[in-house]
Amino acid sequence: MHRRALLAALAVPALPTALAACREPARARREQALFDHQALTLALTAVAERARPGDLGVAVQDLTTAQRAAVAGDHLFPLAGVWTAPLASAVLAEVDAKALSLTDTIEVEDVDLSPPPGGVADAWPGRRRWTVEELLKRAVAGGDNTAADVLMKRIGGPGAVTAWLDLKKVENLRVDRYARQLLPEQTGTASFRAEWRGQAWRKAVLATPEATRRAAQRRYLADPRDSTTPLAALRFLEALNQGELTGQDDRRRLLRIMEAAAGDRLRPALPAGARLAAVISATPWDLGLTAADNTLAMIRLKDGRRFAVAIFLKASPLEEADRDALMLDVMRTVMQAAEQAGR
Repeated sequence: MHRRALLAALAVPALPTALAACREPARARREQALFDHQALTLALTAVAERARPGDLGVAVQDLTTAQRAAVAGDHLFPLAGVWTAPLASAVLAEVDAKALSLTDTIEVEDVDLSPPPGGVADAWPGRRRWTVEELLKRAVAGGDNTAADVLMKRIGGPGAVTAWLDLKKVENLRVDRYARQLLPEQTGTASFRAEWRGQAWRKAVLATPEATRRAAQRRYLADPRDSTTPLAALRFLEALNQGELTGQDDRRRLLRIMEAAAGDRLRPALPAGARLAAVISATPWDLGLTAADNTLAMIRLKDGRRFAVAIFLKASPLEEADRDALMLDVMRTVMQAAEQAGR
């Protein structure tokens, strides 16, 4: 069966008993709202104003009650590096279907190499063979573009991933291009070539006239391809949490990888005992680009409550430290709302 057809076949709903087994156990029902929707929206709107003239979009969901709040939730944003999370879900769906094994080995050729970051490309040609599990961890936890592209090629390409997401009712989240196609278009450079791996890629981008790079950046920000909305990204996190995308073991596997990927950027905003699983992507600002700084996060509080948060920032002139502070304040605002509701 063609990979695209296989991914489509995976969208057939599982038996209710099997699906129920994949879901997180429900908490006791509470009649009152778990956070003040209006107050949280107003607080997030105030944080978003600091991103001007850039655009900050945030969507939050209490995964135990499905209560949501959003600011610019239906605005379109580039996916940037967070596309590796839905890609990983599609790969693990293939594993669930026994069409792929985590121990399968894939040989990386020169035509498979992609722009940095990418330890797989850096190791080539000394090392050419990688297991699916190794590539999966590098793609999600390390943002390795070569690892992600190789996996996407193995399961049928970008169109197969988007079609699978649509059939899983994760709509308006588009994966349209390989990283080795998207990044040269985003930066206005020529098609990527193997000799540009590592630091040579940065030199190639900076050698491109600034006016060309700026024009390419404007086209990228307006392009509906490889994009999503905060609410659509939130739906992906909800589906992941509910076991609608993979079986329970692979859902947990992906969340563990996302925990390893979370880093320290958002941890200061979390209350004691909270666990964070996240995929974070940022444009390399040192290349003179101001594209996207995105975060998909799952938070489990000490009391067992779970929250999903999607944060998207585009076209912001803020410096890196200010962007970090902005993202931290978004998470701090969400956690304060959760803390007040839990009293």
